[in-house]
Amino acid sequence: MKFSRILLLLIVLQTNGYSQNVKRYTISGYMRADVSSESLIGATVYNRTNMAGTTTNQFGFYSLTLPAGTVELAYSYVGYNAQTISFNLRRDTVINVSLTSSMFLREVVVTADRTVQIQERTQMSSISVPMAQIKSMPAFMGEVDLVKVLQLKPGIQSGSEGNSGLYVRGGSPDQNLILLDGVPMYNISHLFGFFRR
Repeated sequence: MKFSRILLLLIVLQTNGYSQNVKRYTISGYMRADVSSESLIGATVYNRTNMAGTTTNQFGFYSLTLPAGTVELAYSYVGYNAQTISFNLRRDTVINVSLTSSMFLREVVVTADRTVQIQERTQMSSISVPMAQIKSMPAFMGEVDLVKVLQLKPGIQSGSEGNSGLYVRGGSPDQNLILLDGVPMYNISHLFGFFRR
């Protein structure tokens, strides 16, 4: 019993003495992006020899204390190519690392068409009247009345007798947009609505 206690005490003392003899050094530095020199926040530094590691702070700074000897440091960050450095650690060392981006986006070309004029654009509740249909209508005093042609379309009504207004689906005549070569026409009637321009 006495012998086993002495043996256990010797093993503990030897282990403590051995661990105190191993020198430890600190590796520190900054991790930045290669092109923009921006600090890489939360990047990882990992020693593959003894599986110890750390991450960078909000300034891209890291610090890792390791026992002396051969170390193999792997620097990595999401979206960047990993970098590995191997050397023999004999003193406190500063290593600043610049990682290159692994993702390159293709060129994006934004094109747009010219704005289409309101008279050339198809809109909701619009009706196109072919020119052949307009020419086939009977003409009074030499010309075809375009407003009379429109009054024959479904959903469009004329007002009372002698009124030239167009009532589209229950609306009033002032709610219609009438354009002549892109220019708004506000009053299309002459002589109290009997004749039009």
